Amino acid sequence: MAAPSQPRFVAIGDSFTEGVGDWNEGYPNGVRGWSDRVAKHLVKAQPELRYANLAIRSRRLRQILNEQLEPALALRPTLVSFFAGGNDLLDFGTDPHRVVARCAEAVARITDSGAKVIMFTSYDLRISRLLEPFRPRNDVFNDGIIEIARQNDAILIDHRAMSEYEDPRLWAADRMHMSKDGHKLMAARVLDTLGVPWSFDLEDFDAHESIGWWTQRAEGIEFWRRHLMPVVGRRLRRVTLGDHLDPKWPELVNPAEGLRKLEKKRRKQARKAAEQLVGAVGDSTSA
Repeated sequence: MAAPSQPRFVAIGDSFTEGVGDWNEGYPNGVRGWSDRVAKHLVKAQPELRYANLAIRSRRLRQILNEQLEPALALRPTLVSFFAGGNDLLDFGTDPHRVVARCAEAVARITDSGAKVIMFTSYDLRISRLLEPFRPRNDVFNDGIIEIARQNDAILIDHRAMSEYEDPRLWAADRMHMSKDGHKLMAARVLDTLGVPWSFDLEDFDAHESIGWWTQRAEGIEFWRRHLMPVVGRRLRRVTLGDHLDPKWPELVNPAEGLRKLEKKRRKQARKAAEQLVGAVGDSTSA
């Protein structure tokens, strides 16, 4: 199959790529994220570019491969961002070597299609001492991702090497997802790597003030109560926050039209269709 002449950027993955933490009700699923920001700037450099984002929060690797990989390839992308496996690493009994092997198969499949791949290492964030046993898995995963990127001539964004992310302002309250500023900085680093200019208003995150022990303890207790315990509960019930969500941009869209405007138009069309359905049901009932 000949490669498309039109540049097409397709993002697949989990909450990292969906944009969780960068909350904005004007966007699908209530999030914006680094990928939408990258698409906005890519289309300035490549006016013909089209964009899709199939990522959904909480997805495991097998779900991403089963639900997103083939639909992504069917869009005939020229550029694909791929990050998956992070949720698997937090499941008991997960073999990180197996996760890496499946990621390698997926990236090879994308590369064989003719698309360039953007890959990411996982940031080694110290969330809690109780999660320390999972850190060796993260190390195995990251080493594997770096090797996969090398073998496939992929673009590697080495998140774990970005010292700026030691700043708590770059993380959401749950400590597991990037904040709005975190997503903006990630978008900037991706665009830098692609050689595309950007215009984000970024603060200096190279240095930050440390907080006292008592504040750390209080924040740790609050974190467990508000964020980590609900995650544990959902895993025990085998439900996720993404169970009833659809991809943000399942079809190719033109970012130059404005993603917020596109979402507003889509919601308007959905309301109109719902109203027509209700009207049709009412007519059939009264007939």
